[in-house]
Amino acid sequence: MGKVSALRNSSKVFSTPRRPYDKERLDQELKRCGEYGLRCKREMWRMMLVLAKIRKAARELLTLDEKDPKRIFEGEALLRRMVRYGLLTEEEQSLDYILQLTTQRFLERRLQTKVFKQGLAKSIHHARVLIRQRHIRVGKRLVNIPSFMVRTDAEKHIDFAFTSPFGQGRPGRVARKRAKAAGGGEEDEE
Repeated sequence: MGKVSALRNSSKVFSTPRRPYDKERLDQELKRCGEYGLRCKREMWRMMLVLAKIRKAARELLTLDEKDPKRIFEGEALLRRMVRYGLLTEEEQSLDYILQLTTQRFLERRLQTKVFKQGLAKSIHHARVLIRQRHIRVGKRLVNIPSFMVRTDAEKHIDFAFTSPFGQGRPGRVARKRAKAAGGGEEDEE
């Protein structure tokens, strides 16, 4: 029998806007796509759905009594996760702050944005290319997903991969070819 995981139904990871031709929203989405180097608006809609689910969980917990064990346990877990991903600061330890989160905060935590902000790439689009071409690692882990959410503790460990020509890896195909041509040209002159 084949893998069971292949037979499982999975839910959609994005939801389309209710009003597809709202001019103000379209302009704002296009601006955000350019600012954060997103491939398409679906990437933004995915972030919006993640945010909506988190806010929904926070709203449900806020309806419970403050002494309710479910609110205490799940609320603290949710806040701890938000702080770990750098979406909330240590001072913002309240469920009310979760309701004030924006998609912009989520987009700031993507690996693509972090690579550009740290100066490893010349532009936000160059950052995406470097990530997809497996030049970037987070800690010792090679990551090739631009939408990878970077935790605050892993932020300082973003660097070029060990195998990358930009890091300490061997030179790229073109560099090797040029070095060979330069080396071969000198031998002919002697």
